Amino acid sequence: MRTIKRILVIDDDISIGDMLQEVLEKQGYKVFRAYSGTEALFVIKSSKPDLILLDLMLPGLNGEEVLPKIKDIPVIVVSAKIDIDNKVNLLLGGAVDYITKPFNIKELLARISIQFRNKKVNSNTINFDDIVMDINSHMVYIDDKLVKLTKTEYAILKLLMNNPSQVVTKSTILDKISEDTPDCVESSLKVHISNLRRKLKNISDKDYIESVWGIGFKMREE
Repeated sequence: MRTIKRILVIDDDISIGDMLQEVLEKQGYKVFRAYSGTEALFVIKSSKPDLILLDLMLPGLNGEEVLPKIKDIPVIVVSAKIDIDNKVNLLLGGAVDYITKPFNIKELLARISIQFRNKKVNSNTINFDDIVMDINSHMVYIDDKLVKLTKTEYAILKLLMNNPSQVVTKSTILDKISEDTPDCVESSLKVHISNLRRKLKNISDKDYIESVWGIGFKMREE
């Protein structure tokens, strides 16, 4: 199970690309580079990135021409173009975000983190922070370490990860998972949640789930 996120930087400005690569690799990302639109399409096929930083002013195919050819990979446009209509068109055309050059590196890192956090990286996995859930195999990993969950614990975690910014009420949890996990009833829900939190914390020493008193539970956002 691959948990290290791969980022493709598409920019013909070598100095900017070098800076981005250095910063991103320090953050633990695997970085690939492309210097033209045409090269980018080849690199996408070979490297299979999880996210792309796309400059618009590229030799060969420009960024506007490359964007429609990218499928199922989040693209953050990084460009000196500041025209609002251009931004709107690119966002409507498939980009998930747009940041203007010159940019603050902390802001860019935050925007990248937002795309990876609480988001399905592909159709087969759900990600939150460093938790990766494989929905085909029903396996859950933290930093490549398998977390052994019961069927009920897995169902609860999947529901919370699919609604990461929302408080999921106790009644909603019971209603959503009751068909597959009839052993989970109101009196046992707290025990299942407690066991789930403990198992996750044993792997990374993080408490990923928080209780919202009197309401329900949600994934803990920093």
